[in-house]
Amino acid sequence: MSQELGKLEKPSVKDFAQGRKLFFIPLVYSGIEPKNEYLTKFEVYWQEIEGQISSLEAKLGIPQKIYHELITVGNEEGLKVLKELNDKSYQIVKKRVEKGAQLELIEEMTILDEFLDWRKCLSVGLMSQNVFKIIYESYREANKRRNERIAKNIDSTLQKDEIGILLMREGHQVQFPEDINVFYISPPSLNELKRWLREQEN
Repeated sequence: MSQELGKLEKPSVKDFAQGRKLFFIPLVYSGIEPKNEYLTKFEVYWQEIEGQISSLEAKLGIPQKIYHELITVGNEEGLKVLKELNDKSYQIVKKRVEKGAQLELIEEMTILDEFLDWRKCLSVGLMSQNVFKIIYESYREANKRRNERIAKNIDSTLQKDEIGILLMREGHQVQFPEDINVFYISPPSLNELKRWLREQEN
């Protein structure tokens, strides 16, 4: 079952006391040489994310497991990699790890590398339609295997009645186990960021 935080009015601890729960946080990156206007919205987004996570924690409990896309090493080494990847999500994860949460791996390096390589191939501007079809099908297959691996790793590590946090880009297509209640954290600033990016593209 999936709940969007923006539509979730004061969840009752009684309603969700039992069962596995997953807080899904849409990952947003600052990018290379971001504009000041974007950075301002970016900062607000992560402030609102922290506030909404804290609100959920007060109602439902403290997360025991943390999952973050693109991280293929665990423990302190994983935190160091995360800090270089996205300092804002690093702050979210570090705060929970210091409270006892475990940073779990959801990515398998070989599958992730293949997925990223095929995605790079799609971004170069291909001339041949046949080549595009071959690369796109390979990309889809790698993406499917990646999503299946992520779902499997979450299912095998998130134990009965535990709470987890997943930080991952939107549009991931991961199919979560049916017994996990997924809380989609969507602060107002997320729409502001999306709107700004669309305007820049236009």
